[in-house]
Amino acid sequence: MRTSRARTRRTWRRGVGGIIGCLLAATSVAECTTARSDLGTSVSSCFHALPAATRAVHMQGHLLGVQQLTLGTLQRQAPGFYRELAAHPSTDNKICMVAFSGTFEASSVTDGRGRSSGHLAVVVSTTPGNHLLGTVILSRPPLRFGHSHVL
Repeated sequence: MRTSRARTRRTWRRGVGGIIGCLLAATSVAECTTARSDLGTSVSSCFHALPAATRAVHMQGHLLGVQQLTLGTLQRQAPGFYRELAAHPSTDNKICMVAFSGTFEASSVTDGRGRSSGHLAVVVSTTPGNHLLGTVILSRPPLRFGHSHVL
């Protein structure tokens, strides 16, 4: 009788230990996923700018990518592109740059700047606020664009 009770206790302890282990593992995984409810990139807030950017190029072209940076960083890394923008808010302000490839003319986009025509349109807006600073027509990207990475 003693051995059957001992086996029952061991089985019960193993079962409880297994359940506790599973609960701890599930809690750890849940904590990791709830810590980041966004896309996990620094450009997540710029995805709010996509509908306005698509309207600025009148739904033409293909999305190349999204960048988020400050105007100060843009001024240092792409000064020619920076000069093409309209009124510049403080250089500490963050901006979203949404790039599209295709065939564009400055007259066929909202607030067209830069070249009169080109194969790249970069829509620049403030974040937060999504205020359009301009749509710059270019022949080549001033910075590296991608869907999921930043400079």
